[in-house]
Amino acid sequence: MKSLNDIARLRNEYEDRKHRLAGSDVYSLFNRANLFIVQQRQRGVLTTLKKNGFTSLSNLLILEMGCGGGGVLTEYLGFGASPENLMGVDLLLDRLLHAHHLLPGSGFANADGQSLPYLSRTFDLVLQYTAISSILDPEIRRNICADMLRVLKPGGMILSYDFWLNPANPQTHGIRPAEIKRLFPNCQYEFHRITLAPPIARKLATVSWGLCLFLENLKIFNTHYLVTIRP
Repeated sequence: MKSLNDIARLRNEYEDRKHRLAGSDVYSLFNRANLFIVQQRQRGVLTTLKKNGFTSLSNLLILEMGCGGGGVLTEYLGFGASPENLMGVDLLLDRLLHAHHLLPGSGFANADGQSLPYLSRTFDLVLQYTAISSILDPEIRRNICADMLRVLKPGGMILSYDFWLNPANPQTHGIRPAEIKRLFPNCQYEFHRITLAPPIARKLATVSWGLCLFLENLKIFNTHYLVTIRP
């Protein structure tokens, strides 16, 4: 019952968020702060993929758990992935419809992530971008992460991008390195602390891009971990 309640909470939170952010440009690339955050994250992702031997994505099967409206998968299309090899799972049907509109040649499934509708050992890359932190129920988090490992091919990699602290949003649960290791046991991990705290980026990006770069390179003001996870 607790798990069902958390799924219902999540549905309500995203519906409420959609209305709260209606008309806002906070997540638009025309917003200079968001542009900085996205570009720096993409740079970190590409550097990490290359370091781990993923220099060509065209023949790789890629799944995003919690794909939302398809924005992240669209980035991977730009990285060289083939649209027919991109798959996404999300809880909310309206977001999946938007994802399908962006990527009509890709595959999408409406599911909560605890029992992914794919065979075991299917995907070369499994992604999660700030999806796990939206789950407050520990059992659901464990179930989702276990199924992400199940559908990963031998030699494949999970790439997790999530924040470790977000005190302004009680509807989220920050994911620190120790919890990543509990959620994905018996794996090898690389942790990269990235993303200048969005409140700082929003104040400074319109004033000095260089200052944002300087502060992000210090890492002490960074709020997210980019993590590679390999069984």
